[in-house]
Amino acid sequence: MGYCPDNLQPPQALSGCFRYHINMRIPFTKMHGLGNDFVVIDAITNPVTLTTENIRFLANRHFGIGCDQLLLLEPPSSPTADVNYRIFNADGGEVEQCGNGARCAAVYLKSSGQVNKDEIIAETANGVIKLYCQDDGQVLVDMGTPRLEPATIPIKADQTALLYQINVEGETLELAAVSMGNPHAVLLVENIDTALVEQLGPLLESHTFFPERVNVGFMQIIDRNNIRLRVFERGVGETLACGTGACAAVVAGNIQNLLESNVTVELPGGQLEISWAGEEQSVLMTGPATNVFEGVVNL
Repeated sequence: MGYCPDNLQPPQALSGCFRYHINMRIPFTKMHGLGNDFVVIDAITNPVTLTTENIRFLANRHFGIGCDQLLLLEPPSSPTADVNYRIFNADGGEVEQCGNGARCAAVYLKSSGQVNKDEIIAETANGVIKLYCQDDGQVLVDMGTPRLEPATIPIKADQTALLYQINVEGETLELAAVSMGNPHAVLLVENIDTALVEQLGPLLESHTFFPERVNVGFMQIIDRNNIRLRVFERGVGETLACGTGACAAVVAGNIQNLLESNVTVELPGGQLEISWAGEEQSVLMTGPATNVFEGVVNL
């Protein structure tokens, strides 16, 4: 097989010298968790390396497959784990955590036969998480302990507070800040149907108060056990559901004594059940994950 340097023209006239391209044929599975959709790539059985451009192409809804996030499942580094679970937003940036994606990863591993147990241990960029496949098809995820200290979220604040005030285009907003392995801002609104998600979401996502950008949740409290929520996700835009956003919203409402420990979160794509017993305790999330279709894509 030969190759023509760029300074040799025309390549067709040179014997034994020609250009060639290598196409990668990558199997994938399209999944969603309450409409928060993913391209799942199994790099355990089919090792693959993806560039930022590859991920952006795959996530593109017009020219690629289309997704909010791409999930890359790799062999674990620890013998006690079942998978190394990596998450990439539609803009190609790798992020630390994704609750809806974690449920999809669990269902994929079970349905593909790679894991034959109900408890799945997954390595993430934020540490190890446990996923529990239930008999009714739902998946419970131990999302770990929420972080409220400014340096661990991170936010630019000197001390921990229930609410922080920041200026957005001349208006002062009050919001809670929580990390669920990724940063979240939570705003209390009267009605999520009329909340300024499209306007405030991008402004808050890239606000200097959040040095690593932020996911923005708009929370409407129905009662102490029920909320409605819309989330503008970092590097994606508004999604139909956000698992870590639902967890962050319940934590934010709980520490303000607005919510109980068990809360049903109504998102545009459906419901999640969130449970948090309080300080130093893990947040537990339960919800569905759906396999949509399988295919092969050329890169």
